[in-house]
Amino acid sequence: MAAQARARHGAVSQTVRVLANVASALAAGRPVVALESSVLAQGLPIPANRDAAERMMKGAERSGAIPAITAVVRGVATLGLDSEELERFLARDGVRKVAARDLAVAMAQKADGATTVAASLCIAHAAGASVFATGGIGGVHRGAPFDESGDLVELARTPMVVVCAGAKSILDLPATLERLETLGVTVVGYRTDELPGFFTRTTGLKISARADTPEDIVAIHRAARALGRAQATLVVQPPPAGVALPQDLVDDAVAGALKQAAALGVRGAATTPFLLGAVLEATAGRSLLANLGLLEENARLAGQIAVALTR
Repeated sequence: MAAQARARHGAVSQTVRVLANVASALAAGRPVVALESSVLAQGLPIPANRDAAERMMKGAERSGAIPAITAVVRGVATLGLDSEELERFLARDGVRKVAARDLAVAMAQKADGATTVAASLCIAHAAGASVFATGGIGGVHRGAPFDESGDLVELARTPMVVVCAGAKSILDLPATLERLETLGVTVVGYRTDELPGFFTRTTGLKISARADTPEDIVAIHRAARALGRAQATLVVQPPPAGVALPQDLVDDAVAGALKQAAALGVRGAATTPFLLGAVLEATAGRSLLANLGLLEENARLAGQIAVALTR
């Protein structure tokens, strides 16, 4: 039985277990795209989370890369889930949300943990992956500048290419962009000169770097690595035009969600999923369509970058 498990799961170490096909790709220098699991186990409702998983993986595959979902599986930090494990995470029974600070606890307690952006970066980098795709990163919360996602600090110390649609719309986007600058994280707009707003294509927030091809992004990232920079190269891509939401609709929905959260006393880790759920209701489901669309497109772009990195 142990031999069969090793064959199925591939490389095993005290740090990260890597699924066999992912381990083979990394060893051979083939393109791999790491993906988060918290969006599947906590961020999106059932059954949309299954659709998201399929679309993210297919997006990376269409670009010629191998997708690898990060998680903690019964206490083991993991890059790549087999079909049985993925089903368990999609059903989300007993699956806790794991940020970077929670990784050691989840591992010691032999728990199933769906990883946030920060925790996914820890696992993916430890396993040797260079490219990661997500929907939106965390950032500075509105009205609470002391409340800042651990994603930002992890981006400042993980030298990977990270593809996203900006920070989540429920956050203080100007403050988040300022913090990224302070932390020395290079923010590159993919075919855009301003920070996308997750659900929206524009925010009016200008960024200092633009790239129009995956090869341009690779050149920027390689220059940073040549200097020994520890920070990620953060690539921000607007959501697809067909599903992106108008700025005023999102602003009104977020304002209403923040009032609800304050009235109900929602705080801490529960804040982001609550606000996203309230925005989903306020937009009559349109935010969910935008979320699914941008997850797929970000994985597709990440796949193209991963392929370019292997050349």
